[in-house]
Amino acid sequence: MLITVPSVFLILFFASMMAFAVSRVSWKFNITLLIMFTAGNLLPPQVLAAPLFEMFKHFELPYAISDSGNLLNTYISVIAVDTAFQIGFVTFVLSNYMKALSPELTEAALVDGAGVWRQYWDIILPLCRPALAAMGTLEVIFIYNDFFWPLLFIQSGDRLPVTTAINNLQGQFLSNYNLIAAGAMITAVPALIIYLLLQRHFVAGLTLGSSKG
Repeated sequence: MLITVPSVFLILFFASMMAFAVSRVSWKFNITLLIMFTAGNLLPPQVLAAPLFEMFKHFELPYAISDSGNLLNTYISVIAVDTAFQIGFVTFVLSNYMKALSPELTEAALVDGAGVWRQYWDIILPLCRPALAAMGTLEVIFIYNDFFWPLLFIQSGDRLPVTTAINNLQGQFLSNYNLIAAGAMITAVPALIIYLLLQRHFVAGLTLGSSKG
C-alpha cells in the first residue's frame, strides 16, 4: 500500500485538474490535450522500460532519501511511473463526467466572483464523487496488482510489494504451489475490502447516464 495509496491520490488529483481544464474551461488546446492524454494509453509500457530505467539510474538523490543514490530501488520511481501511465485514462473518464454537468454551475459561480480554483475545488469536484470513487477503485486494483514496474525498479526483495514478492515463493528447482496459492489469496484481500467499501459509489459512477435517452 506504500505504492498504491500515494499513486491513486496523485492520479485522481492531477487527472481531475486536467479534466476540469479540458471540459469546463474554454481555451485553444482543449481537444489537443485530451487527445494527447488519451493517446498516451496506447503506448505499451515495455517500450519505455529501458529508457526509464536508464533515466532513473542517472537521476541522483541524497542518500538520506535513497540508499542507492538514485531513483532506483525506491518507491518514488514506481509511484511516478504508475501515476504517469494511469493519468491519461482517468482524465478521459473524468472529463466526460464533467462535461455532463450543467454549465450554469460554473457560470453562476463566475458571476459571484469565484475564480477557476474555487470553481474546481468547491463546485465541480464534490459533484464528481461517484466518478472519483469508481476511478479510485479501478486504480487501486490496477496498481495493487501491477507486477512489471516494481519488478523493474526495485531490486531489494524486502521492498517489493506483496503482489510482486509472490514470485519469490517460487524456487529454482522446487515450487510449493500450496504456499503460492495461499499467498495469492492473501494478496487479494485488500483489493476486495476496498471494492466492498466503495461498491455503492463504484456502481453509481459506472451507471451514470444509463437511464438517459
